[in-house]
Amino acid sequence: MSKKSLQIAALPGYEPEIGRWLWCLGDVRRTILEKLNGLEPDLLDQKVEGKHSIGSLLYHIALIEADWLYVEVLETDFEPEIRSLFPQDDRSEDGALVHVAGQTLEQHLHRLQAVRDRLLFHFKGMDLTDWRTPRQLEAYDVTPEWVIYHLVEHEAHHRGQIFELLRNLREQREKA
Repeated sequence: MSKKSLQIAALPGYEPEIGRWLWCLGDVRRTILEKLNGLEPDLLDQKVEGKHSIGSLLYHIALIEADWLYVEVLETDFEPEIRSLFPQDDRSEDGALVHVAGQTLEQHLHRLQAVRDRLLFHFKGMDLTDWRTPRQLEAYDVTPEWVIYHLVEHEAHHRGQIFELLRNLREQREKA
């Protein structure tokens, strides 16, 4: 068995501190992609005990990442090509995630990657001063540094939900 090297490495082409945080964000995504590799298509839209589907969680992860990038970091509207990836809000009137159904895993992964590509593009030229400069919004002040921290935390949280859903759905299938 080969020995693992558990280290964080800065993404090349970024200020090193920023690159390390972006590596962490990418590592959470990597583990999701590995777990979903070969996902049975019918499991994407299924719910367990009224919980969200995997597809709905993937849609939510992408939309929240886009929202934090555009609204908080860039303080602008979504670019049209990114807006087109989100034909519906991610929450219903009661605050629950909407059920996103009828899309393939490839469509979900394309959306996630398109948003991540834009995020990486916009952070590429950022220096530490901008990284730590608060954006002064109506409800709060927030730095790009905190946004990336939050996105790591957010995606890791939903990764756990996705993994639990996947385990439960596969257990149900085995019992049937």
